[in-house]
Amino acid sequence: MPHWLDLMLQSLEPLLVAGLRFTVPLTLIAFTLGLALGLGTALLRLFAPRPLAALAWLYVWIFRGTPLLVQLFVIFYGLPSLGILIDAFPAAVIGFTLNVGAYTSEIIRAAIASIPKGQWEASYAIGMTPAQALRRTILPQAARVAVPSLANTFIALVKDTSLAAAITVPELFQAAQRIVAVTYEPLILYIEAALIYLVLSSLLSWLQTLLERRLGRYGGYLEARA
Repeated sequence: MPHWLDLMLQSLEPLLVAGLRFTVPLTLIAFTLGLALGLGTALLRLFAPRPLAALAWLYVWIFRGTPLLVQLFVIFYGLPSLGILIDAFPAAVIGFTLNVGAYTSEIIRAAIASIPKGQWEASYAIGMTPAQALRRTILPQAARVAVPSLANTFIALVKDTSLAAAITVPELFQAAQRIVAVTYEPLILYIEAALIYLVLSSLLSWLQTLLERRLGRYGGYLEARA
């Protein structure tokens, strides 16, 4: 067996374990919280009084306009200077959540804004309040519009979790770094880590395609093409 293949097989288990213990939970937790934060921020920007809408805009402006790695460093390495100590994994969750929330808020805001005004008027015509119209009519339609972009954000987050290695989270990429420090084989190990990320991203892309096809049954380009 070639040396490179033997090394890849031996290191596969610790890399997968690190991915299952840290990469996957970090991705799921950060995306779930970030999606909730993004929805709240989008609603504030669209419907809240100006002071609250301005605060929501400021949050989005800061976290979309600064690098994710810098945000993680500020939370994990910077806040201790103010007496705020956060462990590595919670710091990563906070950083990724705030970053994802900023991006998903723009996706959701654009999706809500894309719904024709007539949908609001039709809801009011059958006696719905603005809150009921938003919940029962607008958000379900906006969700269908936002799914492709949100799915892309989720896939990007899977890869971005590798940045958590910079703040000592023992996720998949840092596991590869630790093995490299022992074996002195960076090319082989980093290619293996890249392949694992590629497999995860490809699987998620396939699931995204299935979801979009299912949503396409209810109208739009996919149905017209079929």
